[in-house]
Amino acid sequence: MSEQSRGTGRIRGTGSRRRKPTRRHRAKVIAAWTVAGVVVVGGAGLGYAYMALDGNLSSIDIDAKLGTDRPDDVDDGSQDILVLGSDSRSGDNGKYGQDEGAARSDTAMVVHVDKGHKSASVVSIPRDTLIERPACESDTTGDPVPAEHRAMFNTAYEVGGPACAVKTVESMSGIRMDHYLEVDFTGFKKLIDELGGVEITTKTAIDDSKSHLDLEPGTHTLNGEESLGLVRTRKSVGDGSDLGRIQLQQAFIKALMDQTKSVGVFSSPKKLYGLADAATKAVTTDSGLGSVKKLTGFANGLKGLGADNVHMVTLPVEYDPADPNRVLPQEKAGRQVWAALRNDRLIPASATEKSAGDKGDADKVVE
Repeated sequence: MSEQSRGTGRIRGTGSRRRKPTRRHRAKVIAAWTVAGVVVVGGAGLGYAYMALDGNLSSIDIDAKLGTDRPDDVDDGSQDILVLGSDSRSGDNGKYGQDEGAARSDTAMVVHVDKGHKSASVVSIPRDTLIERPACESDTTGDPVPAEHRAMFNTAYEVGGPACAVKTVESMSGIRMDHYLEVDFTGFKKLIDELGGVEITTKTAIDDSKSHLDLEPGTHTLNGEESLGLVRTRKSVGDGSDLGRIQLQQAFIKALMDQTKSVGVFSSPKKLYGLADAATKAVTTDSGLGSVKKLTGFANGLKGLGADNVHMVTLPVEYDPADPNRVLPQEKAGRQVWAALRNDRLIPASATEKSAGDKGDADKVVE
């Protein structure tokens, strides 16, 4: 394992804290890891701490904001959850730079849990995907926001907040989102630190000036700051685009899920409470998950899931001929993906085999 460099502002794979970066950049974080963290908390009997931990949670009444003009609510036991990470620099996140206007959802995943809760499919939506954004309502002013042609996917959160992000995903997929989860930078880092870090094995060196991550090939136990650097890395993965970073994030999620199986929280009430405290401070949820009781009930239904029965793909896309920095949904393949989720079936390999999203080459970087 490499040593911590001094005076460089880089993260070395030591598991120790690094000097905080001062460069301004749009850091990206994934929220699906919070689902894994909540699963750890959920199965552990936290009744004694409900009242204390309830005060940590923030929630949003998505149903009230969107009304009834939504896809049908299919009650077959399956669940669909929109998981977002935003790039807000408010509060403790200010150390990563100043907001450039409103916050955006720079990471988005639709998590479909099958009706038996024995397997799950995860569809990552690239932030730069050009989509038909539906008309929304601003979550700050209440003013109407008109629909937009060829809008970047991550602007939905920017102009209308969580409800507009949910509405946009429902418009794209035809699937009603049962729940919403969002996490921030600081909460994510603290959750990883409470878990004791996440073990990652790199096949090649990672040296990314934007994410400030510098890892030699080998096995590393990454702390929260280092983990955040890893999931923001893209310059050293594949073609350097967001598509490669998504694959790297998906590999990290699987490593995190494996880590939660061996945390040993049941033998340590202090560690259990620390995890619960970190997890509940990390997330903003829809009102259906807006209490520790509801959140643990939800997590109990997911605790049978392991990395081996979670199938992760990226929404099938192709580079926009007019702008190589943007991608377009592959309509026919995308319909296959969403139809599989609606019908509670595994996403067919044929749906993604011609997608630019399968060319990130993260599997050549991490195991």
